[in-house]
Amino acid sequence: MKEEATYTLRQLILYFLKLGATGFGGPVALVGYMHRDLVEKRKWIPEAAYKEGLALAQLAPGPLAAQLGIYMGFVHYRFLGATLAGLAFVLPSFVMVLLLGMAYRLYGGLPWMQAVFYGVGAAVIGIITLSSYKLTTKSIGKLNVQSVRNKWLLWLFFIAAAVITFITRQEYLWLFVAAGLVYMFVKAPPKRAGRSVINSLFLLQTGWIAAEDSILAKIAIFFTKAGAFVFGSGLAIVPFLHAGVVEEHHWLTERQFLDAVAVAMITPGPVVITVGFIGYLVAGVPGASVAALATFLPCYLFTVIPAPYFSRIAKNQSVQFFVEGITAAVIGALAGAVIVIATRSIVDIPTALIALASVLTLIYIKKIQEPYIILIAAVLGMILKSLFP
Repeated sequence: MKEEATYTLRQLILYFLKLGATGFGGPVALVGYMHRDLVEKRKWIPEAAYKEGLALAQLAPGPLAAQLGIYMGFVHYRFLGATLAGLAFVLPSFVMVLLLGMAYRLYGGLPWMQAVFYGVGAAVIGIITLSSYKLTTKSIGKLNVQSVRNKWLLWLFFIAAAVITFITRQEYLWLFVAAGLVYMFVKAPPKRAGRSVINSLFLLQTGWIAAEDSILAKIAIFFTKAGAFVFGSGLAIVPFLHAGVVEEHHWLTERQFLDAVAVAMITPGPVVITVGFIGYLVAGVPGASVAALATFLPCYLFTVIPAPYFSRIAKNQSVQFFVEGITAAVIGALAGAVIVIATRSIVDIPTALIALASVLTLIYIKKIQEPYIILIAAVLGMILKSLFP
């Protein structure tokens, strides 16, 4: 039984509105801000509840920071608190990407806007390349003999997903589910309920067939499926979005997609909010709203449904190994998608140098965060295009 809240729901909502409007630095930074503000300074959330929420956010699919924010709302104010905290956290960045989408649609064809994204696109390649590497080392291990020997099956999932993504330019959800199931049955076969687990996963794959053939219905179905498999980081959604938005549905060009990722990086809040920008370019404000709601709905459900029982779920080794297997395959797909996008976006020596400089800056100059690199790259793009039109 949780102790009584020492704060009002209104105070919590205002906090998450502020964090969503000013929280730069990616998921790790946002998670750190919540601990500093809610646990250490204001003492609204007990340390144990924070750790429990962080463990759930890492175990279940969904953008890490958004899930933790939803759980913080759930601690004392249950479903209403979770709903309002999640909306407050996402709303500011959604409004920002919507306004940027409007500006992009109005001015995207103008030379100065193209020059800005010439530099920005290259920087994004560098940022997501480094993020992919960090996710790999954090979730699987460093690429050395000992790691490969101890976790050879996870490395196999990683390499297979990367190669399949690179060759086919597609994402296969069955591949991730299969990786999770194989790893679970190898490491810790569930003693019971195995059939129900498999049946529910099968339904996850087949429940989207009978749908209205309209653009908003397609957006809703596609982004719900994408949101259900965001493991490890908001950037893990990139390969799903790239395969569906660019390759399968042809809603955006390669350049527009890279610009969408860049827009998410220069705005505060979760990186996953790029879906709002994409949805706007595809179908205006309704498209942006449907894309955002569909993406965050699985994140919300995967937080509030298991929350009351999480202490038992977290100790289940079968569940832990299932998630490890899926995560390895998802990060492999991210690596494959990064290679695909890079081969199409690094078009000359200046873009290659900007991408390399972005990686080196993030490695060696820790104080410079991604939004600043994006802004510097935008200025470089304008200068380069003015000198060499």
